Amino acid sequence: MVRKNKNNIKKSPQRFINRELSWLNFNERVLKEAQNNKNPILERLRFLSISGNNLDEFHMVRVAGLFRQLKKKIFIRTSDGRTTRQQYQEVAKSMKILLKKQQLILTDLREKLEKEKIRIIDSPKNLKKKREIIYTIFEKKIFSTLTPLAIDPAHPFPFLPNLSLSLVCSLKNKAGKTSYSLVILPPKLKRFFKISKKEDIFVSSENIILQNLKSIFPDYKLAHYTFIRIIRDSDIDFEEEAEDLLLSFETALKKRRRGEVVGLYVQGRVEKKLLNFLRKSLKVKDESIFRLKSILDVSSLNELIDEKKLSLCFKPFKSRYPQRILDFKGKCFSAIKKKDILIHHPFESFDVVVNFLQQASKDPKVISIKQTLYRTSSESPIIEALKTASNNGKSVTAVVELKARFDEEKNIQWAKDLEKSGVNIVYGFLKWKTHAKISLISRQEDDDITSYVHFGTGNYHPITAKIYTDLSYFSCNEELVNDALKIFNFITGYTKPQKMQLVSYSPTLLRNFMIELIDNEIINSKKKLPAEIWIKVNSLIDDEIIDKLYEASQAGVKIFLIVRGICGLRPGVKNLSENIFVKSLVGRFLEHSRIYCFANGKKMPDRQNKIFISSADMMTRNLDRRVETFIPIINDTVHKQVLEQIMISYLKDNTNSWVLDHNGVYKKIKKRNVFSAHNFFINNPSLSGRGSHLQANEKK
Repeated sequence: MVRKNKNNIKKSPQRFINRELSWLNFNERVLKEAQNNKNPILERLRFLSISGNNLDEFHMVRVAGLFRQLKKKIFIRTSDGRTTRQQYQEVAKSMKILLKKQQLILTDLREKLEKEKIRIIDSPKNLKKKREIIYTIFEKKIFSTLTPLAIDPAHPFPFLPNLSLSLVCSLKNKAGKTSYSLVILPPKLKRFFKISKKEDIFVSSENIILQNLKSIFPDYKLAHYTFIRIIRDSDIDFEEEAEDLLLSFETALKKRRRGEVVGLYVQGRVEKKLLNFLRKSLKVKDESIFRLKSILDVSSLNELIDEKKLSLCFKPFKSRYPQRILDFKGKCFSAIKKKDILIHHPFESFDVVVNFLQQASKDPKVISIKQTLYRTSSESPIIEALKTASNNGKSVTAVVELKARFDEEKNIQWAKDLEKSGVNIVYGFLKWKTHAKISLISRQEDDDITSYVHFGTGNYHPITAKIYTDLSYFSCNEELVNDALKIFNFITGYTKPQKMQLVSYSPTLLRNFMIELIDNEIINSKKKLPAEIWIKVNSLIDDEIIDKLYEASQAGVKIFLIVRGICGLRPGVKNLSENIFVKSLVGRFLEHSRIYCFANGKKMPDRQNKIFISSADMMTRNLDRRVETFIPIINDTVHKQVLEQIMISYLKDNTNSWVLDHNGVYKKIKKRNVFSAHNFFINNPSLSGRGSHLQANEKK
């Protein structure tokens, strides 16, 4: 409970919500979708799997960071007043509650899956009935991949990879002597095997192995066993002064594989001596041990999702391809030259972005391509387009960000492949991540060079673009193009732009620009002009920005924040944030677009309101340690699309929305007239892409 003391709250640490606990709260909202009866059953299973994957990453990075601070005796209080030890203890407690909820939800979902004739069998009785087919699967698909490892003075405890699943056994030989042995399940081994051609009956790989232990340890009797899962510290450090940045990262990645154990997940009740053996061998304390009833890696449940079972999944929809580009026979450059266009993914196809680059790679008029790459898919058409362009004699520069967490190895491989094709590879800055999403294409048209730019809020990743909501903005406006060129020169040649015309960027300008925009609303409010701020981001945690929003609220500025995940701001606190409303959208699609709207002295919505899209969240890392872009929307139609079609729909949403109160608690919105932003976007074409369809509708 926040104390509403007028004199203290403006400076009290209580004005902030803890970052780690806020993230755990977000993952609980994801988990709630696994309990939502209005979601199809396989989608509920998918949400449960996603919550597991999220928690794994949180454990590997954020919890590991707290663990590291404790070990190094770094005792710095957070903005919300907690010590490292307090954070660690509260986070560990909350994680254990979440893990327990996951297990309970899985039990409930299994019952509901059985009604749909999808079964996971694990009882001794049912396993015995299927003994023959389970043995056949074991012999043909599992046995040869396993390596039993004895543990004794001659065989020390083996290295267990991060996220590995292992069987640990206490065995007795014929003489009655006890020994320990371990079997590491290969990371690429399927987690569930279908054991019936006619029915959807599945058995987990660990249960198949347990049923066939005699084949693995023929001369021993099983005394005790458990399955364990290892979580290791997966953040990486690299040598900033290294002459070869690529080599430095490859070395750091090898070190990450051997990161310290920060979590030991154990299955069921573990015999005391066996647990002590594990605790000692892995050097873990009780606070790092997590006991789970059944499955240790709920993220693996996605293997059970059959997309062909249409009635058990979300109703499929086909992403629209903008009619306005089709009006130009699919020629992206012609459509963009006529008018700026905004693509709203996944409701509109990411193929537009792919085609933009593919057409550039083959167009004889295209002279050069500059491209940022933070994350993309395996066998990416973006990578292939850049290779083709280089092979066709175009000047191609790719800024590859090696510091994209958990994608570092992929990015290293892309860099090597692109370089072989003659692409000029740039790794950006040592201390800053290049997180901006920009493509810049220069084309010979008559006697002039015309350049076309793409700014995105999301990655150049065709797979995630099907489930992440993001915005792609295409333009050939000279000021936008020149600003994009300056940012590329900044990254590739460390040439700091002298003057930007429209685009702001971090780490140099964006923080101050954001503060100026908020200050302008404060000034307008004091002048009795309309003063309002609408922001949609993934995270809001920067102290300075939060305090500036508090100041705006106290000046009478109305502030509406849509923050998907981490939010350190407390809304609705008297004398601090009465004028701030915060909600989070969690639903079918992962909210990923970043949008910033400022009234600018005119009642919203209005053409004079200032609208921006960005690659940046309001986090300290985005403002101070990353290269990000902040792009003004200057085209009338696109402006209307972002403000009136997209943002108003998100503010109206009462189906996927959770409202944050001053105590840091999220509550699902109570519906009156049901409105889903996601369903609206699926069923309504984006304003800037309607083309000839708009004219046809007007004639009707």
